[in-house]
Amino acid sequence: MTNTPRGLRPHIVLLGPRNSGKSSLINRITGRELAIVSDTPGTTTDPVYKGMELLPFGPVVFVDTAGIDDEGVLGTQRVSRTRRAERGADITLYVTSGTMTEAERRYLREHRTDLLVAVTGRDSRGAEAPVTAELRAEGIAVLEVSNLTGAGVEELKRELISVLETKREQERALLQNMISRYSFVLMIVPIDLEAPKGRLILPQVQTIREILDADAATLVVKEREVDWALSQLKRLPDLAITDSQVVQKAAGSVPPEIPLTTFSVLFSRLKGDLARFVEGSAMIDRLEHGDRVLLAESCTHHAHSDDIGRVKIPRWLRQYTGKELDITVQGGGYPDDIGEYALVIHCGACMLTRKMMLSRLDEAVAAGVPVTNYGIAISHLHGLLDRVLVPFEGELRPV
Repeated sequence: MTNTPRGLRPHIVLLGPRNSGKSSLINRITGRELAIVSDTPGTTTDPVYKGMELLPFGPVVFVDTAGIDDEGVLGTQRVSRTRRAERGADITLYVTSGTMTEAERRYLREHRTDLLVAVTGRDSRGAEAPVTAELRAEGIAVLEVSNLTGAGVEELKRELISVLETKREQERALLQNMISRYSFVLMIVPIDLEAPKGRLILPQVQTIREILDADAATLVVKEREVDWALSQLKRLPDLAITDSQVVQKAAGSVPPEIPLTTFSVLFSRLKGDLARFVEGSAMIDRLEHGDRVLLAESCTHHAHSDDIGRVKIPRWLRQYTGKELDITVQGGGYPDDIGEYALVIHCGACMLTRKMMLSRLDEAVAAGVPVTNYGIAISHLHGLLDRVLVPFEGELRPV
């Protein structure tokens, strides 16, 4: 459980006003003192992410947030970060002590999808809170709990697990509709500085697991051994998947009759909206001198001398466009002035949930900024975008 990446765990975001009992409820649900509890309003400031095992479902992330009614200059910033965390929620657990403003009621009516409401203070009332019956009458899922005694918490956990199990059944697969039993997949995997010694990176491991789960087979080789490996086979692979950084070498070795794509393109389809990323890549050809380009990353890693985001893509962008571009690399969300950028090129998002990636995509598009993906951009810059999109022709909108 502790090794399950955050991007593969559903996120349960606790939302509500200050002192409604969010932190206490996290402690009750998990059975551990994960969150600081205090009667002082505003104890929780930035969103706090806690990876836990929610049995019998499995690994999840609970996100404790600042009160949505926080005040002042700092309070406004805290609320902004709370809202950003909320947009990435697989389930929003709205916590209230029972007294709600009209603005809160309106929010619950407008955001009832993947929403549960926990009304705290069950032990002190002796009767159901009026707001509980009111919200239930509107079709909103409400449970009453006691942070003091734990009453109602097990019922709440069962409801959370029920929603998560339903969502898991609806999850997309990385190779959805691309392979079947006895399919044969060639994987081209360079061993670079970002791959820890003795291990493969997450996209490669996840792809191998899906191939095995489908009762299919894979052959994994480095980019320099592709020609040799293909010469040893009695049948051609049904699909070839390569790391984006060696897509040019792979395209030269893999015969055109074998559909070829990249891990990053697969993740852009799994975690985001492939068609919108492809459309966003057209902006590369319209960049002008001085345009600002944001390379958005979702994880922290030690940047090395040939880093894909900080070195390679900026170099390829300038070589391809012939323009002097203002390129920024940033992780952990977009800057406040996102609308000032001409283009966002997002990483593969292997460490984000789909909900988070779609939220980032929507945030940029709402600001009028086209968004594409590392793998799609790299293939575009090498003149290979049409080639790596062949496996998805039936899914893409005409441009």
